[in-house]
Amino acid sequence: MVQTGWTAQRWTAVFIEQAEMFRKAVADADPAAEVPTRPGWTVQDLVIHLARFLETSTAYLRTGSRNPMAPPPAPTGLSPLEYLDLQLVAANEILTAVPGNRPVWTFSPSAPDLAWVWHRRIAHETVLRRFDAQTVVRGLVGTDADLCADGIDEVLTTIVAAKLDGDSPSVLSGTAVVRPTDVPESWLISFTPGGVPDVRAAAPGEEGDARLTGEAELVYFWLWNRMNLQDMAGDQNVLDVLQVGRGH
Repeated sequence: MVQTGWTAQRWTAVFIEQAEMFRKAVADADPAAEVPTRPGWTVQDLVIHLARFLETSTAYLRTGSRNPMAPPPAPTGLSPLEYLDLQLVAANEILTAVPGNRPVWTFSPSAPDLAWVWHRRIAHETVLRRFDAQTVVRGLVGTDADLCADGIDEVLTTIVAAKLDGDSPSVLSGTAVVRPTDVPESWLISFTPGGVPDVRAAAPGEEGDARLTGEAELVYFWLWNRMNLQDMAGDQNVLDVLQVGRGH
């Protein structure tokens, strides 16, 4: 990680805060309303997605599994909000109880097999879904720049590698510099065919085949295909790989 200062406890606090805002937004929305940031999704779809994500991801923290597990079966006998509330309570308890250094399977070839990877992923998935829900009720609130910087770091150090980890080795080569304007962190990510992307802090003035710059919130939500970003240039193939949120 380029970022320091983040812990399992801090990501858990983010989850609790963001989950509360998500729950309020979806309670205020029509379940059949379309989600502007997720074409084809309704608010009900969004609620079920987050609940199912929480149930699936916290299972690794609860069991300590060192191997990938099949998703749990779809719930029966519960309304979407009842299912969500059940998973929010369970996630709060599990995230609080499990230490970040517990060995457990994780989802990216560039991430360590430690529980904090899930603490971080759960926190940021909840940020994204809170954003989605608030666009429905037109109550979007800003996201802290330091949290956005950690989210950028997660995308570059973990999510991009997971995106490229398919049956066919990636043939992408090139570099990108990501340099937000309102936080001290910056990143250089390097791609080599068939390899896991390498990420390190970008040196002052360092350039890549592609570049992204702007406020951390804009960069973060552009990576997840939620906001437009004007200040980017360079290799379009590299930029396309960095934008991990298409379809997510």
